[in-house]
Amino acid sequence: VGSYLTLQKVGVNFRANCPFHSEKSPSFFVSPTRQMWHCFGGCQTGGDIFKFIMDIEGIEFKEALEILAQRAGVELPKWSPQDAKLVSEKKRLYDIQELTTQFFEKQLESTTGKKVKAYLRERGLSEESITTWKIGYAPEGRRVLSDFLVKNGYTQNEIEKAGLSVRTERGNSDRFWGRIMFPIADLNSRVIGFGGRLFGEGDKVAKYINTSSTPLYDKSKVVYGLDKAKVDIRKKDFCILVEGYTDVILMAQAGHTNIVASSGTALTSSQLRILKRYTSELITAFDMDVAGDKATKRGVELAVQEGFDVKVIVMPHGKDPADMSTKESDKEEMNKLIKEAGSVMDFYLASALKSFDKTTSDGKRKIGNEILPILRKIPSKIEQAHWVKQLAEELDVTEQIIVEELNRVAKPSVLKQTDTKSAPERPQKSRQELLEEQVLVLLFQSPSMLGDITAEYIEYFSDPFVEMIENLRKIPSLELAELKDVVNEEAFEQLKLFSLQPVS
Repeated sequence: VGSYLTLQKVGVNFRANCPFHSEKSPSFFVSPTRQMWHCFGGCQTGGDIFKFIMDIEGIEFKEALEILAQRAGVELPKWSPQDAKLVSEKKRLYDIQELTTQFFEKQLESTTGKKVKAYLRERGLSEESITTWKIGYAPEGRRVLSDFLVKNGYTQNEIEKAGLSVRTERGNSDRFWGRIMFPIADLNSRVIGFGGRLFGEGDKVAKYINTSSTPLYDKSKVVYGLDKAKVDIRKKDFCILVEGYTDVILMAQAGHTNIVASSGTALTSSQLRILKRYTSELITAFDMDVAGDKATKRGVELAVQEGFDVKVIVMPHGKDPADMSTKESDKEEMNKLIKEAGSVMDFYLASALKSFDKTTSDGKRKIGNEILPILRKIPSKIEQAHWVKQLAEELDVTEQIIVEELNRVAKPSVLKQTDTKSAPERPQKSRQELLEEQVLVLLFQSPSMLGDITAEYIEYFSDPFVEMIENLRKIPSLELAELKDVVNEEAFEQLKLFSLQPVS
């Protein structure tokens, strides 16, 4: 679990912000001794390490078992024929992506491929970066890749399923051709898709295209470069978010190894929850045109709503992060820009004040329309109050008017687009029930206190609680493995939760 989340030690357990729903205070607890985890917040879910890997990676038990076995260096026994077929189908999709990656890399040795490589070197990419990021070239020709894969034992159906071929009126065609290819990897560095940039002229063709949705790849749930950046993001406790593949590669080459891109899409709640496993500070580095884009602003608003401390790097006019990552003077300026990154509210307020005339009623209204939706998403009321005051001063109106407008703004529709789990309704517990639960939680943290619950105190508790205490006395160590034999199944499930829960 610690390889996915930043865990904080609390007594004998650990806690973190839950990766499965949005929350401000950590309610996700892990017990190493009991090999369990549980969310006491919105999710109310829990389980063992297999359940965690299945949920966080979005995979089935068999795949979770494979991942854990690989990390532990354990060789698994052979699957049953039926299970082996399912595993084999998924494995072939991974294998076809890996073989395709090698094919694209090999094409850099062709005549056109050498021109591609020269172009990449002109952009500032080193030989090491080209190799490390497995950049390649998809040659011209509508079936060059497909023919290669068929010769290597893959069916046309598998090639389509992998997102590498599309059906047209003239038959099957490669999805990528005449493009510089950037492999997109999952958190385990397995290639699951591609981003392709047009090489050469082509006014009627999209400059960038991605793999379409496949059993392996969903661009709304993938963060480009995170497999390489996740360790340093956690270590530095902030993440730099840029727009493009070359931005990531050149910035990483320049030493900014905590950098990712949103994989050709505006930020989504799924991507943000993945990033939240590693840090809660996000620094965005987009050019002014992109930063003003509606989709980008929605993504930034969503990040604020998800509890990120969002900062913005204001790029020099006409430059992007890739441009600032080659010359030494530019690198120094970029380092300075990162250190001096301002808050997202500062950025959007300054942008709105520059775009509209704050001395006119129409200008004031438009500035409010730009700022209030973002301001509303800030979780902290104290921080909200700060920006209410700032906006009121800029527009020369009272804070009360800003507050009234803020309350009038419709609740963010973006919530409807997220798949964030909301807290299920739970029955209200009495004060006595809550007290009894806290006693049990305390006992699991200090089993020796079991002897302090004497007859003179027992009379104040409910019959079910007294019965539970009597059962616990049979196993003074309060080891769950032994308690399982002295309580019923429902009581045991409750005890498992109490063993993880912190004293409140």
